[in-house]
Amino acid sequence: MSAPVFNASIPNGGDPLLVDVNAQYVGFEYHYIYLVFCGFIVWLIIPGIGLLYGGLARRKSALAMLFQSLMVAAVTTFQWMFWGYSLAYSRTAGPFIGDMANFGMKHVMAAPSGGSPVIPEIVFCLYQLLFCACTVQIVVGGAFERGRIVPSLVFGFFWATIVYCPIACWTWNSSGWLYNLPSLDFAGGGPVHIASGWSALAYAFVLGKRKNSGDVSHGKPHNTTLVFLGTVLIWFGWFGFNGGSALNASVRAMLAAFNTNTAASTGMIGWVLVDYFKHGRRFSVVGACEGAIAGLVGITPAAGYVGVWLAAVIGFITAVVCALLQNLNEWLHIDDGMEVFKLHGVGGMVGSFLTGIFASSSISMLDGVTSAPGGIDGNGVQVGKQFAEITAISSYSFLVSCALLYILKFIPGMHLRITEEAEMKGLDLDQFFDEQIGDWGLFDELQRKKMELETSSPGSLHVQEAQEQLDTDGKTA
Repeated sequence: MSAPVFNASIPNGGDPLLVDVNAQYVGFEYHYIYLVFCGFIVWLIIPGIGLLYGGLARRKSALAMLFQSLMVAAVTTFQWMFWGYSLAYSRTAGPFIGDMANFGMKHVMAAPSGGSPVIPEIVFCLYQLLFCACTVQIVVGGAFERGRIVPSLVFGFFWATIVYCPIACWTWNSSGWLYNLPSLDFAGGGPVHIASGWSALAYAFVLGKRKNSGDVSHGKPHNTTLVFLGTVLIWFGWFGFNGGSALNASVRAMLAAFNTNTAASTGMIGWVLVDYFKHGRRFSVVGACEGAIAGLVGITPAAGYVGVWLAAVIGFITAVVCALLQNLNEWLHIDDGMEVFKLHGVGGMVGSFLTGIFASSSISMLDGVTSAPGGIDGNGVQVGKQFAEITAISSYSFLVSCALLYILKFIPGMHLRITEEAEMKGLDLDQFFDEQIGDWGLFDELQRKKMELETSSPGSLHVQEAQEQLDTDGKTA
């Protein structure tokens, strides 16, 4: 049974009023059913990141993280349908960016996709949309606790257009220059992690550091339970992220899913061990969650190229490297409070480099068609090609993100950062109405008590004590 073949004279796959567009996929249905299921679970990464970021933030800025997680997905969906998919995956793309052949979803329907002939293009488009949405959301983490909502969404739209889409075209479009080099990137070490890490660093750099007026909670997560729940959703969603990137339901796809869990597990072990010996034989739930994510980041480019034990090594090494860079923000003099650059930028670079060393054709050929030897197979030059990918994506994403942010910064109404007063109160009170996270009952009661005392005996000692208690509670929020 032969796979469907794209017919350029019928770019949408046929007129459903005249032909059965499903007939060409008879016998291959399990491939696109598997991929659309992977897409559904990848979607869970979106609220997962929202919960993770919300838990890592102080309580007074946590609501913004939840809101942005869904709004970024909504804005990115519009961008992808408008021109994003065409710029990344059009069949007539150049080596650096696609054209407008699929502008506005033109012809994106039942034809075999450019990614895999057994996947209808509409399924492929949905799956890749979710990658873009997750990546933009990671980038927005660079605005942690001080970035205004509307400019962040505008930035996300244009960042997806001029950073993510070109890099995705380089890496995964058959016309892309990295695809033809070739660099090896199974599921997004470059377009997703390296690009988002460097771009989040640019965001934090342009915004400047957060104001720290002695808050005891500065730099500490307000809700470890949210961090845990977010990590669980991200870990689960990553099975679809890596497992679906084979773009078929082959043994290679199943191995990629197994490697995903393996690397997350050894990543957690690695980070916990660093914490254990660094902090007097004590543990950290947040550290364990960060270790799992670091392992997931490291295995992303390698999941379909390495065996299970090398996946374990990649997850462990990536997490240990990231955990040892605890003071990276201080070294760079940049306030990346969400540590996006450390986890995704550094983790993605480590994973991509290790992919060049450990990739093996005996693994990649599990799908029956892909031969991708790395250094372990005697193809040492592949390590250099991975370095080319790392260098190109890092420099392009950082510089273009900086340029885009500076342009937005000087557009009237698009100032990126909230005021200092609003930052002290928190993003939630400044940017939202009639909503709050957690129990603010004690704070509200103290505020009421202060107002009553001011009315009855202004300037008294009791009023001063109430104000001091309010200041303390506000800082710990």
